[in-house]
Amino acid sequence: MGRVTERRRVIRVRGGQISARPDTLVAEEPLEIRLNGKPLAITMRTPGDDFALAAGFLVSEGVLGAAEELQSIVYCAGATADGTNTYNVVDVKTAPDVVIPDITLERNVYTTSSCGLCGKASLDAVRTTARWPIDDTQGDSAPPVRLDLGLLARLPDRLREAQRVFDRTGGLHAAALFTEDGDLVDIREDVGRHNAVDKLVGRALREGRLPLSRSVLLVSGRASFELAQKAVMAGIPVLAAVSAPSSLAVDLAAETGLTLVGFLRGDSMNVYAGEHRLALEATASTS
Repeated sequence: MGRVTERRRVIRVRGGQISARPDTLVAEEPLEIRLNGKPLAITMRTPGDDFALAAGFLVSEGVLGAAEELQSIVYCAGATADGTNTYNVVDVKTAPDVVIPDITLERNVYTTSSCGLCGKASLDAVRTTARWPIDDTQGDSAPPVRLDLGLLARLPDRLREAQRVFDRTGGLHAAALFTEDGDLVDIREDVGRHNAVDKLVGRALREGRLPLSRSVLLVSGRASFELAQKAVMAGIPVLAAVSAPSSLAVDLAAETGLTLVGFLRGDSMNVYAGEHRLALEATASTS
């Protein structure tokens, strides 16, 4: 099976001194996701948690929403012409009563590690109907999620401290799930930020924890439309990013009730939508 890191020779130039040495790099390999035996998508990913990645991808596509809807995930034997198992092809089999949305049957998508899903026919095709509305009240038994700004500001450091592979390579994105009290629930790393989120959501699906209605999702880079969509599809009420959101991510957050925070660095942040979940005590300035 592919490794998370690989070694390559590098020539280092430091202060005029030149030396050759091995360097540790993050591994990147293709993963083909098949649905009930039919090719569906290819993503460039860091090997590891491949089953969770596939499951999380299918949550974001509206195919899966509960553990009992997933019958099995297996690596495909004989993935190459000579019958070798590359561990780069997985087949997801759904339960017999799962209805597959037309969007998944009508396209063969290619996913890159940087941009997420490409080749969507239209914006309407991307806006998959969510299985659950964003509802962090859980009926009348609990108040809505409300986060202290100081707690939110500390989460990027918690994320960085937990990035084990990044320490060795400096080349991985990360996504983490936190409770509303700031406790780290899970963290995944991958060469693609959208893959890291899929791995988190896929693990939650397989453990029967969806919807993640009282969770905070933190991503190490920017907040694209696709990442906002993945948060909405998993029922996550708060998405925070250390970098900028896209305009479509902000639009989707406003439409669905998602709290979207960008440029979360130190005690600074921009709140683009869903400010009702944040304890904004100071009077906001509109100048």
